[in-house]
Amino acid sequence: MAVTWLLLFVTICCEVVATLSLRASEGFSKPIWAIPVVIGYVMCFYLLSVVLERGMPTALAYGVWSCVGIILTAFAARVLFHDPLNWKMLLGMAIMIVGIVVMQWGTHAAA
Repeated sequence: MAVTWLLLFVTICCEVVATLSLRASEGFSKPIWAIPVVIGYVMCFYLLSVVLERGMPTALAYGVWSCVGIILTAFAARVLFHDPLNWKMLLGMAIMIVGIVVMQWGTHAAA
């Protein structure tokens, strides 16, 4: 199961790189950035399919991917592009993390 979680983390990293590259492309006015966008998104969807094939519940995999991806993207965009990151956004991220933890507990509950 540790390998599955590692694959999910790599999936998230591919998505974050693709999303930040999309921002860096400035509406594809800098077309060289299309390369990491396409490669990143193709890789993240492929790896997500591998994670699901390995048995991780879909809701958990997608929830973690979305949550961690949003948080990593927000912090990276703050550093790279000086995007806003205020206490309300941080509170929202904290709420998302609590939601993911609760979802993880739910995957271990008796059906």
